[in-house]
Amino acid sequence: MRQCLNPECLHSNPEDCLFCQKCGHKLLLVERYWATKILGQGGFGRTFLAIDDFKPSKPTCVIKQFLPQTQGAANLAKAYELFAQEAGRLEELGKHPQIPELFAYFSTNNKQYLVQEFIEGETLQQELERSGVFNENKIRELLKDLLTVLKFVHHHHVIHRDIKPDNIIRRSRDRHLVLVDFGASKYIQDRRSTAIGTIIGSAEYCAPEQAMGKPIFASDLYSLGVTCLYLLTHSSSFDLYDIIESEWIWREFLNGNLISQELGNILDRLVEPKPKYRYQSVDEVLKEFQSYSARFKPSQLRSSLRKDATHSAISLRYYRLDRLLSESRWKEADYESAVQMFDVIGKDWKSDWLSTQDLDEFPAEDLRTIDELWLKYSQGKFGFSIQKKIYQSLGGTRKHDRKIWRSFCDEIGWRMNGSWLSYSQLPFSLKAPPGNLPGVWLGFKVGYWSALLSRTDF
Repeated sequence: MRQCLNPECLHSNPEDCLFCQKCGHKLLLVERYWATKILGQGGFGRTFLAIDDFKPSKPTCVIKQFLPQTQGAANLAKAYELFAQEAGRLEELGKHPQIPELFAYFSTNNKQYLVQEFIEGETLQQELERSGVFNENKIRELLKDLLTVLKFVHHHHVIHRDIKPDNIIRRSRDRHLVLVDFGASKYIQDRRSTAIGTIIGSAEYCAPEQAMGKPIFASDLYSLGVTCLYLLTHSSSFDLYDIIESEWIWREFLNGNLISQELGNILDRLVEPKPKYRYQSVDEVLKEFQSYSARFKPSQLRSSLRKDATHSAISLRYYRLDRLLSESRWKEADYESAVQMFDVIGKDWKSDWLSTQDLDEFPAEDLRTIDELWLKYSQGKFGFSIQKKIYQSLGGTRKHDRKIWRSFCDEIGWRMNGSWLSYSQLPFSLKAPPGNLPGVWLGFKVGYWSALLSRTDF
């Protein structure tokens, strides 16, 4: 079929037609290209699959027809500028084997056109829909492939500004990933530039500074990281980031798609909201990624996950607690510990109470995990096991003794000068007495510590 390029028509015509049967528009573009079908449509125009009639082999190519939907003279002028810039970027960057090559850029019939290499394959978005979420090995291969492409792009002072699954194609002939659509790209002559530019890019993958019109090279790294998180979880970044707590919670959406801590750390740093805490360059990512990749063995990972699937699942449950403790956010960590304990039992912390039986039957693996996290980040000062030692040293047993309980609370700082401290009066710092945390909030709400601290399995 031969596709009419007239925006008001777009009629599909038989192969032997030279002019559109519906509107009479000439079908051969600049005496060289036949459009065969529409590939897509966006804010800047339409994309067509086409044939280059000048070459003996009649190869396929892609025609981009500039057809902006924006309103206003200023916006229209900016749209024209961006389209022309895309042609310029492709002319230079298309020399890389994983970036489409520019074949032509011209104006005809008062419309602008760009002709580029056709990449046969499917986007990562299409691959995700067809095959399901990516595992660790596929994410590793993605990073290995795309980081070198991004290094080339940044070396030429270009920020892509729209890295996302729809703009990454897995090429059929060699399975390599190809980065496409440089329509939003920006040339940066001075790496220190702080001028505010056009706000552009896909919101779900856009770095915070780019959303404010100040993209930097690390903005592309952020978008690449979010792309990986999306492919691992098939969940929007709007769900993967807790805006109230200002932190990523993507591990909660893995649904058993377990990954190593090393790769998780790399992804965490790629998507750091604050640029100063993010990787600053592709080389910096590559250095850490290559170190991780050299040690990565899929067979060992699968074996490890099979042997310790329960522990891994528990670790995912307590990811937020781990993050809070690593940042010394002791009060929030105390609260999180309580919430998770209720959740493990299957009760609502807002309305239910834990009973002695609940604490007797509380899974030992979970109890040890909470305790180990507190011990680790408090340098051995806080934890259930520390509280247990103090409680038992005072003569505490399973049988609740009011006098021993008060002595215990005096010792760990829940009481002072014979009076109970309110939750707001507690220091929530390493200056507190040993055993002061966790469980202050839980203790005030429950009061079944004699059962918990008499357990032998932590």
